[in-house]
Amino acid sequence: MPREIVIDLHARQRMEERGATEAEVRATLEHGEQFPAKFNRLGFRRNFAFGGMWRNRHCATKQVEVFAVEEDGRWIVVTVIVKYF
Repeated sequence: MPREIVIDLHARQRMEERGATEAEVRATLEHGEQFPAKFNRLGFRRNFAFGGMWRNRHCATKQVEVFAVEEDGRWIVVTVIVKYF
């Protein structure tokens, strides 16, 4: 059974300004590459086909990085970073 995912307000704001969807964040947590991060957090990274314009530049790929902490059996997403290339 998938673990519950909670996206805090800061992370939702970053998602909106950086172009990540909730579905991409969830897919990154569930299927992305996991790596250690600062402050006892875990990072998750996943590439998505993009093939669009971002800030007046054509980009083929969108990379979503999700930083989260595990708390009471659920993931709390604290921030999201998106890279386009």
